[in-house]
Amino acid sequence: MQAALRSGSLAWRPPLQSAAAELARQLENVEPDAFASALSAQVRARWQALLDGILAYRRHPYRRRLADPPVVWCEGTTRVLDYGALMPEGMTGAPVLFVPSLINRAYILDLTQDRSLLRWLAAQGLRPLLVDWDRPGDCERGFTLDDYIAGRLEHALDAVRAATGRAPLVVGYCMGGLLALALALRRQDDVAGLALLATPWDFHAAPGGQGALAAGALQVFEPGLEILGELPVDAIQMLFAALDPHLVPRKFMAFAALDPDSDKARLFVALEDWLNDGVPLAAPVARACLGEWYGANAPARGRWRVAGEVVDPGALTRPCLCLIPARDRIVPPASAAALAQAIPGAQSLTPRAGHIGMVVSAHAPRDVWTPLAAWLRTHAADEAGPARTGRTARTMRRRTPRKRAKTSRA
Repeated sequence: MQAALRSGSLAWRPPLQSAAAELARQLENVEPDAFASALSAQVRARWQALLDGILAYRRHPYRRRLADPPVVWCEGTTRVLDYGALMPEGMTGAPVLFVPSLINRAYILDLTQDRSLLRWLAAQGLRPLLVDWDRPGDCERGFTLDDYIAGRLEHALDAVRAATGRAPLVVGYCMGGLLALALALRRQDDVAGLALLATPWDFHAAPGGQGALAAGALQVFEPGLEILGELPVDAIQMLFAALDPHLVPRKFMAFAALDPDSDKARLFVALEDWLNDGVPLAAPVARACLGEWYGANAPARGRWRVAGEVVDPGALTRPCLCLIPARDRIVPPASAAALAQAIPGAQSLTPRAGHIGMVVSAHAPRDVWTPLAAWLRTHAADEAGPARTGRTARTMRRRTPRKRAKTSRA
């Protein structure tokens, strides 16, 4: 290594060339044996810190014990949880339907008692209702995006309208934002407004080659998709890890230095438990996400269709808020900003937060929760009318996929 640095034989990317030149200068008078010994010691120390952090995480006593609120509707493995049951007595707030991603557990929006966007909104007098996708069952394993949006999600919207008598506001987070957008476009008469949190649109907007990586990964995963009928959790975790290969060592080394009794340590464990509690993705959905979204950039090119209809954000007539975290490594801000620009009259905010931090960090209540709540109050439906289904919704539902799960109601 030292000889290669001195000779200049290593190829460096342009942003690193000046730093590499300075490092080579500093090593000019260093003995090779001393350099090798120091480097080996540093490697051992970092590995030990990483192992210490992982062991401390595994031994930490924190366990999530929050009880779920009542279930107001279920179909297959999907439920809608009513956080309105946690509102102060006597309050009847505007309904807000939250649509999370299909590839992570929905409780990131209800992580702990103190870091729960949904419980906080309920305390503010709104009525959050959360779509909990759970993991795909025998029925959902064959689902396409059409089945999830034009089938399962529309049924959930109908149930919320019936339970509340009002058109809810809809909030989508990450991948759930794309599902929520398609739902809102199909059912504009039944939606009071749409808020999109860290929602991608132009998958080729930012440098880094995420699209090519995803398209290549799909080719690798295809044999497994054929056999299993789903994209396993470990494969999904590998894709996320590829976005920042050094993140895992960094975060566990930092955790090793924390006081295990601190709030910061408990939040770390809560987040890691959530990250490790992933769910597989139905094979048809995995192909659409990796191949059509990331690979072909179908949404931004106007080629993404749901039940035969193009998902055109320019056709949205409902009020819209786009929250675009400035430090997002999973959904590059440029990708989410492209969606805000495509929606007529959309309001956008750019909190200084990351993809997950925007909903659970110490600054989330100030930077995200509060402005989101203010927007939701402003755009809540003014009058509570009888439950109904708009003509447009009925017309478009003729194209709804035939796959239906048996419905039960709670």
